[in-house]
Amino acid sequence: MESLNNKSQVRELQKELLANYKENLKDATFQNLVNKLGIDENVGSLYNSDLEDSALELKNCSKCKGLYECKNKVMGHFLYPKVEGKVLDLVYVPCKFKKENDRLLALKNTASKELFNARFQNIDVKDKNRVEVIKWIKKFYDEYDIYKDMKGLYLHGSFGSGKSFLVYALLNELNINKKVDFVALYFPDVLKDLKEDWDSYNGKMERYSTVPILLLDDIGAEQVSEWGRDEVLGTILQNRMNNHLTTFFTSNLTQEELEYHLSLSKSSLDKVKARRILERIKQLTVDMEMISDNKRS
Repeated sequence: MESLNNKSQVRELQKELLANYKENLKDATFQNLVNKLGIDENVGSLYNSDLEDSALELKNCSKCKGLYECKNKVMGHFLYPKVEGKVLDLVYVPCKFKKENDRLLALKNTASKELFNARFQNIDVKDKNRVEVIKWIKKFYDEYDIYKDMKGLYLHGSFGSGKSFLVYALLNELNINKKVDFVALYFPDVLKDLKEDWDSYNGKMERYSTVPILLLDDIGAEQVSEWGRDEVLGTILQNRMNNHLTTFFTSNLTQEELEYHLSLSKSSLDKVKARRILERIKQLTVDMEMISDNKRS
């Protein structure tokens, strides 16, 4: 008799779990999670509470704007189910903000650490070939006002001459002393990063298009593709031009050389679209050249 009662209780519990699971399926986030996992209702009802926890953290992530806003149990991570057969385990997965933060921290521990620490006091002012650029940078710093329509700089010249260092020094000073937000991107890596993480594509494009100051470092060193030129670079520059946002570029190429570089892709030669990109760059920047000794040697 006791055995029958136990079986009856198990059936009642299973019915209750299944009912709760079906109720949760009315929630779009929960249902999308179940669909992605490809589990049946038996597994779903058995692990209903785990799926609820994961769906809640995914909802938190969908509304989050940065690590400082994280509402999940472990900052910068969300719980996500890992399914093996009919067994489901929850694992912590880093969010896009945590990945970006880790990437920046990694950069600080590499050769790029010098750029992240660049300040005006570290600039070599003895090199006469850099005087005009240094004067421009100092003037820009003194006059910078986020409410003004201020052109950035297209700084081109010899390899290793310190172009990136000078621009980073300016941006770091603005950030530290005037609280100006900026994003600095090593451009050859931008397209690679966007392709590898499609989930963050829209967020990154929005960030690059709207941040008060953007630096595209070493433009012209990337392999040209129609998608990268037209959909990524073209879109970012068009948005920044429309909104009068300050944009900086460094390159080993003159603007004319960059135009030719951008016209070449694996499938075609498109001078018209390359010209459009250059017109946007010209609208956004002052063109300056710096030929100097290789500071990296």
